[in-house]
Amino acid sequence: MLELTGITKTFAGKMAVQVGHLTARRGTTLILIGASGSGKSTLLRLMVGLLRPDRGSVRLDGTEVSPSSAGELRRRIGYVIQDGGLFPHLTARGNVSLMARHLRWPGERVENRLAELVELTRFPPDGLDRYPVQLSGGQRQRVSLMRALMLDPDVLCLDEPLGALDPLIRSDLQEDLRRIFRTLGKTVVLVTHDLSEARYFADRVVLLHEGSVVQEGVFDDLIQRPSDPFVTRFVQAQRLGAPEAEA
Repeated sequence: MLELTGITKTFAGKMAVQVGHLTARRGTTLILIGASGSGKSTLLRLMVGLLRPDRGSVRLDGTEVSPSSAGELRRRIGYVIQDGGLFPHLTARGNVSLMARHLRWPGERVENRLAELVELTRFPPDGLDRYPVQLSGGQRQRVSLMRALMLDPDVLCLDEPLGALDPLIRSDLQEDLRRIFRTLGKTVVLVTHDLSEARYFADRVVLLHEGSVVQEGVFDDLIQRPSDPFVTRFVQAQRLGAPEAEA
């Protein structure tokens, strides 16, 4: 569904991403994992079309993402960021339906789609008329997810969507997200720095370091068949940190 070939991206002369070939397969969940500054969020923005590569190509279902096609193709990609990115002056209803109304969907179609998404995400219906400041962190992320799904996109891209939430809310949302991914059967690309979250969601995992892919495969490959000393260091660091985090 998504294919990146020969991608490079630099900022101020410094290489941020350099990827030879990477695919997100139709109907599966691909996890981009790595430490802060590894290039995973930049790579996701290249997939979404918010950034243009210096070299190489990004293709969505065979069509290259270019200045002429980006606007249309972006409507086929839902995008969720860590803090939700909601417009504070719009209600939850206004945030979710913004693009649909921009595209002049009939009111009945908008309301029917809202009802479907409220049920899918388990968002309280009476919260639709509240503003983001009146919602909890978990509710804001559900609104952001509904907004990303409003146009029924082919691909859903999420950039550490649960990173700012407390553990209990995060656990509930993890369960709901996995259920939603399986229910919808969409192509999903999710960015995280958390190894346990990667294991929970992934069909395939891509571990990034300094903008390059260090290892790609199923989750067990990272644990049992590390391809590079960095992979072992990354895994061990998270395992060693786990007891302390639980305490």
